[in-house]
Amino acid sequence: MKEKRYPSKETKELFEAILNLKNLSEACLFFRDLLTIKEIDDSSSRFQIAKLLHQRKFSYEKIAKHCKVSTTTVTRVAHWLRHGLGGYKLILNRLSDSSKK
Repeated sequence: MKEKRYPSKETKELFEAILNLKNLSEACLFFRDLLTIKEIDDSSSRFQIAKLLHQRKFSYEKIAKHCKVSTTTVTRVAHWLRHGLGGYKLILNRLSDSSKK
């Protein structure tokens, strides 16, 4: 079976569309139409876990309890934070830099 390439043409089109959102309100509308509430909640939870892991102040157990997820979920996010393509680090560093201004 041929492996799919990432990002595909369709995925790039989605990301280009996201880049055209102008503000938080537009993002809320678009993502609510695109995703289910559960998908939004799961994605939001993973992002919160990544933020807490990035701070390096809390144990996996404390993060799991705070985010109401299993330590397995925290471990999965930690794996992608450390060994992924760098997307988590990119946005977390950018958000950290913008909060210092």
